[in-house]
Amino acid sequence: MVKVGTHLVVDAWEAPTDLLNDPDRIRSAITDAVCAGEATLIDLCVHQFSPHGVTATATLAESHIAIHTWPEYGYFAADLFFCGQGKPEEAVDFLTTALQAKKITVKEIDRGFSLQANHPEKMKTYVY
Repeated sequence: MVKVGTHLVVDAWEAPTDLLNDPDRIRSAITDAVCAGEATLIDLCVHQFSPHGVTATATLAESHIAIHTWPEYGYFAADLFFCGQGKPEEAVDFLTTALQAKKITVKEIDRGFSLQANHPEKMKTYVY
């Protein structure tokens, strides 16, 4: 496989409700995570739902960071996809620390393609 990036899928629990429901704190946490990951921010969109919850997406030159919060459960889900020279693990560490999650799981997926990618009829891979 030709690796083109690293995708980290994060589940985090036992984070304070007030942090997870504060769009300004989420914005700040993502902005600082981008810096910690040595990435380049292109755009950041943050939306607060009613009655609670925040979704934020950061478009990066290296790819993206997305977070979705469920304050009523003290839970957030995030994914960070970095191509190039960024440090996604550092970004995850910063994000989970800033949002004070006490329990965290991180799944790492190498993203890329087979050299046979030019022949899709020969590649039928399904992962569930």
